[in-house]
Amino acid sequence: MGYTGAAQLPEGLAIVEMWLSTTWTQIWLVVVSTVAIFAGVITYTRIAGLRSFSKMSAFDFASTVAVGSIMAAVAVTEASLLNGLIGLGALYAAQSVVALVRRRTRLERLVDNDPVVLMVGRTVLEDNLRDAQMTARDIRAKLRAANVTDLEDLLGVVLETTGDISVLRGSGPIDPHLLDGVKDADRLLRGGPAGGS
Repeated sequence: MGYTGAAQLPEGLAIVEMWLSTTWTQIWLVVVSTVAIFAGVITYTRIAGLRSFSKMSAFDFASTVAVGSIMAAVAVTEASLLNGLIGLGALYAAQSVVALVRRRTRLERLVDNDPVVLMVGRTVLEDNLRDAQMTARDIRAKLRAANVTDLEDLLGVVLETTGDISVLRGSGPIDPHLLDGVKDADRLLRGGPAGGS
């Protein structure tokens, strides 16, 4: 048993050494690649606009994740800096085209999920919660994060297209225009806060 451990030790040490070692050339390449790809992201964002990181739609969110992945790949792998910059350019261009087409056509329905009402006053809409693959515990955590201390003040909860949760509070009725395109908005408009009409 002791002999087997001793035989495996050099291989284990070799893996650790490979994992922790580097050369000055590799360090220089990581630094230059990181700075260059970061400068590329800033340049593309200046050209494409701040919407690039807005998370206004599911497509925007996916683009943000993809930008981070490209940056990481170029910074710490053997990926070519030029290929990374080209990939970023293609991603920003695709995001701009999709944003433009969404404004002028009904592509929005293909790209985005519909927002959905999860709560009306104190009442959890179990069917919508199940469709959203969320639990009542998830909702309670979001209510706490939104500093809700009394459910009597709660008008409703909406799961947005990006996966964010909007907590609607107040005493008056909700303007129907705010709920345009929201699944089951009619239930929220009729419901109002708990204890209300």
